[in-house]
Amino acid sequence: MSDSLVIIPTYNEIENIELIIKKVISLSKDFDILVVDDGSPDGTADVVKSLQKSFTDSLYIIERKGKQGLGTAYIAGFKWALQKGYGYIFEMDADFSHNPDDLINLYEACKEQKADMSVGSRYISGVNVVNWPMGRVLLSYLASVYVRLITGMKIYDTTAGFVCYQKHVLERLNLDNIRMIGYGFQIEMKFKTWLFKYNIIEVPIIFTDRKRGASKMSSSIVGEAIFGVINMKMRSVFNKKKYLN
Repeated sequence: MSDSLVIIPTYNEIENIELIIKKVISLSKDFDILVVDDGSPDGTADVVKSLQKSFTDSLYIIERKGKQGLGTAYIAGFKWALQKGYGYIFEMDADFSHNPDDLINLYEACKEQKADMSVGSRYISGVNVVNWPMGRVLLSYLASVYVRLITGMKIYDTTAGFVCYQKHVLERLNLDNIRMIGYGFQIEMKFKTWLFKYNIIEVPIIFTDRKRGASKMSSSIVGEAIFGVINMKMRSVFNKKKYLN
């Protein structure tokens, strides 16, 4: 068993899932993988279960019925990871927008530089996004600026989904009290980690848009993030103790 677990939520990622699993397992450092699949009708879970025959001690899967949201998938994965005793727990997309090679840099930021949370950041050293249309780059960048202004967080990529947590951070956060389930989930997890005054280090990455499969972005996800941030900040201001419990 590795000390590190990479959680990969999936919905219709049959074109990517085998490639991403084999790439992560081929890295110079050992990482275990947990796929959380939300009932993909394309057979993503079947591919994972087939690969488990080859990677019996490093590949695991949670199968859920239907799309339940990115946040709930990660929370299910976090709880599983804590039960198993992993020290370093990662979030990563299945579509290669996050380069698996950067897992090692995120790990070293926590292990060697003593970060409690390390964030694969698109914006800590300029704007490092490849193959996105300019409109989407601006939307993403301005969303992070907006979140920083509302929350006061000193994080440049507040919506990043490529993250490493040390075990004690997830143990302290009340995972059952995380409200946002779309991409706003990423903001809420960073905000609560920041409120606890944990050490957060941003690690520069190059984010590359998916080449295979369809994006899961929608207007409802964007709306949740915009309005959820204001609600989140208000709850933390008027009753911080309750918000963090």
